[in-house]
Amino acid sequence: MEVDRDEVILLAHGGGGTLTHKLIKEVLLPELGNAVLEKLDDSACVSVDRNELAFTTDSFVIDPIFFPGGDIGSLSICGTVNDLAMQGARPLFISMGLIIEEGFFIRDIVRIVRSARQICDMTGVSVVTGDTKVIPRNGMEQPRIFINTAGIGVRLEGVDVSVSNARPGDVVVITGPIGEHGTAVMCARGNLKLQSTITSDMVPLWGMVESLLNKVPSVRCLRDPTRGGLAAALCDIASASSCCIRIDEAKVPVRSEVRGACELLGLDPLNVPNEGRAVVVCAPDDVDDVMSVLKSHPSGRESAVIGEIYAEPVSLVLLRTLTGGERLVEMPSGENLPRIC
Repeated sequence: MEVDRDEVILLAHGGGGTLTHKLIKEVLLPELGNAVLEKLDDSACVSVDRNELAFTTDSFVIDPIFFPGGDIGSLSICGTVNDLAMQGARPLFISMGLIIEEGFFIRDIVRIVRSARQICDMTGVSVVTGDTKVIPRNGMEQPRIFINTAGIGVRLEGVDVSVSNARPGDVVVITGPIGEHGTAVMCARGNLKLQSTITSDMVPLWGMVESLLNKVPSVRCLRDPTRGGLAAALCDIASASSCCIRIDEAKVPVRSEVRGACELLGLDPLNVPNEGRAVVVCAPDDVDDVMSVLKSHPSGRESAVIGEIYAEPVSLVLLRTLTGGERLVEMPSGENLPRIC
């Protein structure tokens, strides 16, 4: 394709919304695209001998690096593990690359790596290779650290989850209240001067997902609503599956403190990132088993059925509002929450 050489990257290109999708589909996929990459799932699944491997990569640039409920180290492992889990894959191995600005305290590196190790121990995953680069400080008040990871896992036998698998009549579930990670991080930024007890929902989801897929291997879709929040995750599923998703605002769990913080910040909770939630799409006959498994796990005790899949209008997400109306849920645009993960 012809690329406008005068166009530049904006912060919004990293926000998980319309500009992110435009960058991927119009710039990157035409050059790198193949049958595996073009599915745009959270992890790529490739067959090697008799095993189906899941492979993912992610980068973490969160600000602040220490936030209520975690830090960039634990977040990097949780995020990688969860991307593998969304493909029904047992996480096995992770690579970790650290990009550190000069002047960064070694004691903080120890704290970050130690918290990463704690999540590894929780999930049975190992960091087996890595890299460290030190770069000049970029004039910021505090030196920064960035982390890149890659993760490899093995998909459970008989499982086929993908954002393209939703079918009319299916049920949509969210595994807990939304918006907690994004609001916790935003409130932790000193320039906003917001006092809050909100903590990130960040947690590795593999234990819950493994229990779910062992009981209900026919689950259609799994998606973690990270950048772009629940809205982006649902739009991804509706687009990939060529279906319509209708959700009920009254059924979407949002804690009152999160809702209040979002109102102060001018944010829609549907667009706020999460790091410990999953969207589950299943057949209506499976929903009782799905909810039973989720609610029996600490990470899914507040799971809720929030909507259904319809055939039309194709590729749209519609919200039944608290007042009885209906509005379109669009893929988020712009960058309301920069450097949130």
